[in-house]
Amino acid sequence: MRKLRLIMWKYGFSIAIMLAELTLVFTAFFYFGSMFPYVWLGFIVLITLATVISIFNRNMAPDSKVTWLLVAMIPVLGPLLYIMFGERRLSKKEIQQLEAIGKYDFFVPSSQSKLEEIREDNQSVAGIMQALLKTDTNAAIYTGTQSEYFALGEEYFHSLLQDLEAAQKFIFLEYYIVEPGLMWDQILEILKCKAAQGVEVKFLYDDIGCMATLPGDYVRQLRAMGIEAHRFNKVVPRMTVVYNNRDHRKILVIDGEVGYTGGVNLADEYINQRLRFGHWKDGGIRLEGQAVQALVRLFLINWYINQGQLEAIDRYHFLEEKKEGQGYYIPYGSGPKPMYRDPVGKKVYQNLITQAQDYVYITTPYLIMDYDLTEDIKNAALRGVDVRIVTPYIPDKKVIQLVTRGAYLDLLSAGVRIFEYEPGFVHSKNVLVDDHLGVVGTINFDYRSLVHHYENAVLMYKTNSLEDMGKDFQSIFDQSIEVTDQTFKPVWYQRLIKEVVQIFAPLL
Repeated sequence: MRKLRLIMWKYGFSIAIMLAELTLVFTAFFYFGSMFPYVWLGFIVLITLATVISIFNRNMAPDSKVTWLLVAMIPVLGPLLYIMFGERRLSKKEIQQLEAIGKYDFFVPSSQSKLEEIREDNQSVAGIMQALLKTDTNAAIYTGTQSEYFALGEEYFHSLLQDLEAAQKFIFLEYYIVEPGLMWDQILEILKCKAAQGVEVKFLYDDIGCMATLPGDYVRQLRAMGIEAHRFNKVVPRMTVVYNNRDHRKILVIDGEVGYTGGVNLADEYINQRLRFGHWKDGGIRLEGQAVQALVRLFLINWYINQGQLEAIDRYHFLEEKKEGQGYYIPYGSGPKPMYRDPVGKKVYQNLITQAQDYVYITTPYLIMDYDLTEDIKNAALRGVDVRIVTPYIPDKKVIQLVTRGAYLDLLSAGVRIFEYEPGFVHSKNVLVDDHLGVVGTINFDYRSLVHHYENAVLMYKTNSLEDMGKDFQSIFDQSIEVTDQTFKPVWYQRLIKEVVQIFAPLL
């Protein structure tokens, strides 16, 4: 109830204006329908045909195209939904921003020599990395980096506090959820002190992600503390598809030398200080060295998309000397069209799965995938690859768990092994392949993460942290319940819900 009051206090006016816009549109439709029925009918047929033609001509995934064609057949409402939400139309300002980003030199180092090194070592891995570099043109291969993997949010938080205390030049934070409590209050106290000492602090949080956790004037409160804070995709009273593209990233950068990412948001359940769904299994990765430059770049690009202020990125590159490090790193971003030409996160997952030889281990809180990714996972299992997927035993959203479980039988039939984390809710988004390849980041195996949200992750090859990831996966398997086609007996509506959701997931 408290959260509902907070939402209505922050967004009540915007919601009211949006509802008024919809009411006005429908009132106009029905008024002209009653006054000029034949003209109105002809107009409906014409706009429906125009919508169908537009959908056919769009370059989109077949499942999305089919879904929108079904929606377009609904009189009046279908074409209206497509006009409002079917295609991201850029404003003149956004077009100018994209052009500026395309022309700006973000100090992306050449990866060709490192790619050749990897190709001599492993042709398959080189292909995966080359594909990533082509889909995210701001990504690069880095060496000279040390990494530390955190199996729990509590460990991640403890390390993060120590690094924040040592900040001397700047701190960047970009998070999806922020909620006052032990975790955020301790971080905020450090940020206030650092800002008072002259350390530059930039903070970007998703407005909708924090709609039920932060008050409407929180940006002003932070600015009064010396923190340059902004809301990503700030909710304003207008109907727009932009709100569907949320900033789901979790990035923390300190002095351009240390960076964090993973599944952990800045709220107490992520460190088990507040128990909501049993034990919250989350974690992340700490980078120190050259690869942190990529996290700086990812943050500043989203800062610019939101603010229209293109920072001189060379101001934030202080790390000149080579640090000792093992392996190769590619921190990368993923996001909606047209900001990203391809679904980067999905492509990385597909390439890892299709190139795996021995095993693929996956943790994800949600399992709502399209046909292509599902078939890639099944085919890997059919090839004899040991494919294991871990999902929560205790869900944060019961309906989503119904959809997730609705996918089990299809995967089990191909030999995929499914585990549910019995102590509670697994929120980490990790993939480990054949001991030498891994991904840690924010990208779930669902439509929202793979298609709609701004996300980020780190692809690693032969790094020291992969061994710790492997140990963590074994620990997770030991604590989980394995689901088999003998033990799993879905209720009749479970698969139905999954199929319906899968059809309409591209709209969600």
